[in-house]
Amino acid sequence: MRVKICGIVKPEQGVAIAKMGATALGFICVSTSKRYVTPAQIRAVSECLPLSVERIGVFAGSTREEICQVVEETNLTGVQLHGEESPEFCRSLRQVLAGVEIIKAVRVRSPATLEQTRAYTDWVDTLLLDAYHPQMLGGTGKTLEWSSLQQFQPSRPWLLAGGLTPDNILEALHLLRPDGIDLSSGVERAPGDKDLAKVAKLFANLKKI
Repeated sequence: MRVKICGIVKPEQGVAIAKMGATALGFICVSTSKRYVTPAQIRAVSECLPLSVERIGVFAGSTREEICQVVEETNLTGVQLHGEESPEFCRSLRQVLAGVEIIKAVRVRSPATLEQTRAYTDWVDTLLLDAYHPQMLGGTGKTLEWSSLQQFQPSRPWLLAGGLTPDNILEALHLLRPDGIDLSSGVERAPGDKDLAKVAKLFANLKKI
């Protein structure tokens, strides 16, 4: 199972989390976020990571050109679109980012939201389901109603996000079988400051599955 820890800011924490078993680290490229990092900060973390660890940039409301520039500057292995990007935008990005994983995050507001994911599957590699919040794009600590996702079987791999913590991860994975999980606020002391004890507890619990 893929385990993505998002909102990495500090290089030493990124390295420690990768050593614990994270398969991917996420970097917030949205300037209004408390977890925002510059391309230089992303490079500082990435240079310390094994090549096997995926490096995902999280964008919302960015232009295609802005995303491509960050990818070029930081050598990201993936791009996560966490805003209101259309299927057409994903298609245009797919054309210029060959070899880079494109993840479309969907903030689930109702069952109809899940139906809308079908429009993206031709143009993205992976879907991510996050909890809806009217003011925040992610890192809200709010969980999804997991039971409502039990019939969700998209034609692309998908990641479960939204309020996951070391304490509730086993309950979530008892109900659902995502291809991966994505945690941010659930393993933090404060936005961007990861709690390595919580991360260690997460991986210890995942071994119980």
